[in-house]
Amino acid sequence: MPPHAYAYQVQARPHGQPLAGLGRRLVARLIDIMAVLILNVLVNGWLAYQWWLEVEPIFRATMADPFTSPQPASARSSYLILTMLVIATALWFAYEVPALANSGQTLGKRLLQVKVVKLENTEPLGFGRAFGRWARLGMWTPLWSCYGLGFLAQLVDSGSVLFDQQLRRALHDKSAGTVVVAVPPGHREQPVKAPENADDSTGGKR
Repeated sequence: MPPHAYAYQVQARPHGQPLAGLGRRLVARLIDIMAVLILNVLVNGWLAYQWWLEVEPIFRATMADPFTSPQPASARSSYLILTMLVIATALWFAYEVPALANSGQTLGKRLLQVKVVKLENTEPLGFGRAFGRWARLGMWTPLWSCYGLGFLAQLVDSGSVLFDQQLRRALHDKSAGTVVVAVPPGHREQPVKAPENADDSTGGKR
């Protein structure tokens, strides 16, 4: 009988840590969405009110007579929607990228005890890696105004984690070279550094 007949899949443990469960990751993302939503209510509230003033007459006319052709939305209402989406993208960036760059954890990830780490070592992601991971998902947000195209792209990206049975990485993780692991409460990771050069300058001639 061939040796692989009894082969079974062993779950990967990046840097000795278990992969974060999909349930934990989902709840952590939902907490982060709520946090960003609160920021948007505070920052975008006035713009949302202005948008409602633009579309309220159309909404009332449609409710009064659903069988009539609705009036087209004004150009100002379209500009307001796009402005709010751009601001929402900026708020999401400000909330997520610095946190991932420094600690690998947003508020949601910290509460659910999951962390984003590099594949090659456990040093902090840094701004470039954190921005690249976020951008693959977050930069689609302004395209929500294009018949929901941006939301659909984000949904496909987030759902792609279901097709990576080995490391449970979504497309934004693969593009940034990151993986999401579970960490115990109070755990402080010791960064794995590259070995020092054997030909240290202190050992040479002065």
